[in-house]
Amino acid sequence: MSFFNKLIFPLLLLAGAAHAQNGSFTTISPGDKEADIIYKAARVTPSPRQLRWQQLELTAFFHFGINTFTNKEWGDGKEDISKFNPTELNAEQWVKTVKDAGIKQVIITAKHHDGFCLWPSRFTEHSIKNTPYKNGKGDIVKEVANACKKYGVGFGVYLSPWDRNSAYYGDSVKYNTYFENQLTELLNNYGKVDEVWFDGANGEGPNGKKQVYDFNSWYKLIRKLQPQAVIAIQGPDVRWVGTETGKGRLTEWSVLPVDEQQQKKIADASQKDVMVKPVVYKAGEDLGSRDRLKGAKGLVWYPAETDVSIRPGWFYHPAEDVKVKTGKELLNIYFTSVGRNSLLLLNIPPDTRGLISDSDVKELKDWTQLRESLFKNNLLKGFTVGCQNGINNNALVNGQGSSFWTTKGTDSTAVIEFDSAVPVSFNVLQLQEDITKGQRIEKFSLQYLQDDKWTEITSGTTVGYKRLLNFNPVTAGKVRLVIESSRFNPTLVSVGLFKSDFMP
Repeated sequence: MSFFNKLIFPLLLLAGAAHAQNGSFTTISPGDKEADIIYKAARVTPSPRQLRWQQLELTAFFHFGINTFTNKEWGDGKEDISKFNPTELNAEQWVKTVKDAGIKQVIITAKHHDGFCLWPSRFTEHSIKNTPYKNGKGDIVKEVANACKKYGVGFGVYLSPWDRNSAYYGDSVKYNTYFENQLTELLNNYGKVDEVWFDGANGEGPNGKKQVYDFNSWYKLIRKLQPQAVIAIQGPDVRWVGTETGKGRLTEWSVLPVDEQQQKKIADASQKDVMVKPVVYKAGEDLGSRDRLKGAKGLVWYPAETDVSIRPGWFYHPAEDVKVKTGKELLNIYFTSVGRNSLLLLNIPPDTRGLISDSDVKELKDWTQLRESLFKNNLLKGFTVGCQNGINNNALVNGQGSSFWTTKGTDSTAVIEFDSAVPVSFNVLQLQEDITKGQRIEKFSLQYLQDDKWTEITSGTTVGYKRLLNFNPVTAGKVRLVIESSRFNPTLVSVGLFKSDFMP
C-alpha cells in the first residue's frame, strides 16, 4: 500500500466513507475467490430499520386474548368469547411497566391462533366487538398504541397467520385476501407501526386443507403502508434465533449466506430493500463463519431475535404466579441474548384483570436494578488506552458511542492495551462493534498482566452489536484486548469492564 493510501484510507473510513457499501444485501459473482467473499461480507450492513431495531436491545410481547380467560395456551377458535371481559384493563400500566424496565418497544397479540381479534375487525365476528368489554365498544390495539405514543415506546403488532376460527382458512386465495384485509386495518388505523411480527404456525383448515400463506404480498403491503416497520420473524428483516429459552448462539453472525434461488429472488425484488424472507443457506450452531460462506450465492444482513416468556407459558395462568423468572434469571438471559448479538423479546402477559401482575412487576424491577447497577460504571474510564495500529483509541472508553475505533491501513488484527496505576477488580467484559460499518470481528481474547506475563482471562468469536462475557473476578491494572481475526478492518464503539456481585 502506498504512503498516500496508508494516510488517506483511515481518514476516509473515519469520515464515514465506509457507508458507500453494498447495503443489506450483496451478490456473489461466479469468479469471486474466498478473499473476495470475505471482503464483501465485511461490508454488508443493516438497513436503517434493522439498525434502529437492533439498537432497541429489549422489546416486549404482550400475549393477551381469549386464552387469558380460558386458561389455555392455544385456543381452538370455538371459545365462548363472552368470557372476555377484563374489568381493570390499563394499557398505560403495561407500557409504563416495561418502559421502566428499559424496554423500548412492545408487540401486542392483535390475533393469536384462535382467531380472536383484540380490535373491532370489520371482517370477522370473532372479535372484541362481540364481547362484554366496554359493551362491545372496546379496542385494545388502540389502547396499547395510544399508551405507546404517550410514553414514547415503539408499537408493534402480532397477527397470527394461522386462524383456527376462520372458515376461509385452507382456501388459500380467500384466506389470504381475508388476512390482508385485517392486516390493512392494523396498518392504517393505529398510527405508526414499528414492527409486524409473524410466525410460521400452519395447521389444517376446516376443509381439511393446508393453507398456503402469501407472505410476499403481505410484505409488500407492509412496505407500502408502514415502510419503517421491521418485519419479523417470518419476514425479510429479522430471523428467529431458533429457541424460546432466551439463549442465543455463542457465535452469532448477522451476515448470512443465501442460496442461488434466494439470491435471485432478493436481487430481483430490490438490492436496496430486501422484500422476501431470506432462507439460511446452511443451518447449525454457526450460520455465518468463513466455512459457511464458501458456497453462498449471496450475502444478506439478517439479525437474530431471541424470544422468551417471563413465565413458563406465553399467556397468563394463575398457577404460574410463583414461577415467574427472577431478576437474576432475567439478567442471565440478557447476557445470553443481547450479550450474544441478538435482540431480546421478553413476553410479559397481562392477567385477567387486564394488568401486568404484581409478581411480574417485582421481578422486572429487580432485573432493572441489577442491570443498571452492573453497567453504570465502566471501570476502563480511568485507564489510558494504547494501540500501535489503532485510530481514535479514546473512542473505546469515552462512552459517547458517536465515534468508533478502527485500525490503520488494512490491518485485520490489533492489540489494544489499557493501563492504570490503580488496579481494579472486574468480572464482566462488554464489546460493541460499529455495525453501521458491518460485522467483522471473528476472534478475540482478553488478557491481563500478571508477574510480567500476559494471562488469558476469557475469549470469544463474534461481537456484533454487543458481546457480554462473564468470568471469575480478576484484579489488574494492565489489561489488553487482542483482536486475533477480523474480516477487513475491525471496528469498535466501546470496550467495557464491569464488576458484578452476582455472577450471571
